[in-house]
Amino acid sequence: MKEDYHKWYSPTLSKDIEMLTFGHAGYPVVLFPTTMGRFYECKDFKLIESARWFLEQGLIQIYCPDSINDMSWYNKGIHPAEKVKNHMWYDKFIMDEVVNAICHEKGISKVAMAGVSFGGYHAANFAFKHPEKVSHMFSLSGSFDIKSFLGGYYDDNVFFNNPVDFLPGSNNPELWKMKIILGVGEYDICLEANQRLAKILNDKNIPFWFDERRWAEHDWPIWLEMFPHYLSTI
Repeated sequence: MKEDYHKWYSPTLSKDIEMLTFGHAGYPVVLFPTTMGRFYECKDFKLIESARWFLEQGLIQIYCPDSINDMSWYNKGIHPAEKVKNHMWYDKFIMDEVVNAICHEKGISKVAMAGVSFGGYHAANFAFKHPEKVSHMFSLSGSFDIKSFLGGYYDDNVFFNNPVDFLPGSNNPELWKMKIILGVGEYDICLEANQRLAKILNDKNIPFWFDERRWAEHDWPIWLEMFPHYLSTI
């Protein structure tokens, strides 16, 4: 299984950024880590290993960019407005330096987005904001409302980075072309969050698969089962 380490200076974020990529060929999947997870977390917790067959067969390539949650949502030392603005820089980074770079290299127009736990927020937020760039969105125990990080602060930037707020009013036709999977466990702390997003998608008649796993909790064992299953739908 081919693995490559990348480090470069991001002009968007004005800092060095790191990323691991896996696989030698195939459809690109951008994979976000959990809450404060780094670019190597999904490898360390064997999520990449769970996708080994798809990677070795050249069916997919996985891109694991670093997160900057410590500079945005989880930064308690800055004003909530700055948290959101820092996330918006991250969104631009993912678009300009990851997604557009992949599309240019491969001569394609869309990629798949996936994320685990808080990474599910990143996958969903990017996909629903930029459906013209995303073909598949896989959320594994994601949560989709970031207002709890902002202490009551709210502005337009919050609205447009909070999927449960902006998605109901979005009518981009590309949303209806996206393959969406919401995976969650029966005893998952994010079950209600997924049910809420599912209702929004249902109300808009956007096709999706709500995959609720019996007896499962919010933890890596169920994600190791979900991830290869979802990759098989690409």
